[in-house]
Amino acid sequence: MMTLVFVVLAYLLGSVSFAVLMSKAFGLADPRTYGSGNPGATNVLRSGKKAAAALTLLGDAAKGWVAVFLAIHFVAQDTPLVVALVALAVFLGHLFPVFLKFKGGKGVATALGVLLALNVWMGLCVFATWLFMAVVFRYSSLSALVAAGTAPIYALLLGLPREWIWATLVMSLLLIWRHKSNIQNLIAGKESKIGSKKKEAQLS
Repeated sequence: MMTLVFVVLAYLLGSVSFAVLMSKAFGLADPRTYGSGNPGATNVLRSGKKAAAALTLLGDAAKGWVAVFLAIHFVAQDTPLVVALVALAVFLGHLFPVFLKFKGGKGVATALGVLLALNVWMGLCVFATWLFMAVVFRYSSLSALVAAGTAPIYALLLGLPREWIWATLVMSLLLIWRHKSNIQNLIAGKESKIGSKKKEAQLS
């Protein structure tokens, strides 16, 4: 019963949209009404308020980290399956938030927060992969896709619990699926690069 309660709470935490909250706090338009319509940090950045975008990014990552950290240290302890379920719940909450009619962001920041909580080295490796790809190719979406693809590999190499490896794999596949439009743009050569006027990089 406690497991179910914690999983539900993790989902509800994941459903909290920092893009919407920060936009309201800074007096900005709802991020779902302009740009890509995506409630994430990149779309908030289109408003011109870098502080709002930065806080959105930090908030989305923090909710993933907090949910998993609490599960590991105060609820699950020696139950890796519970931690895996919580990790998936908070991630799914961001992708399909009940408070936004199940239309959420793409999950990059929240996934990073989850990975850092599961294992700090895995999280850092995934971030380093994203950063390397971003610097070399200047496509944020491509960087996110490659980082997502490597996450389960890092989890396996680090010898994490089997349940955590599967959870990481599921998150990676969902993140890649959420970037399907970016994949089409990359193939067609239409994806905007980091720093271009029309930023299509997805950090949400």
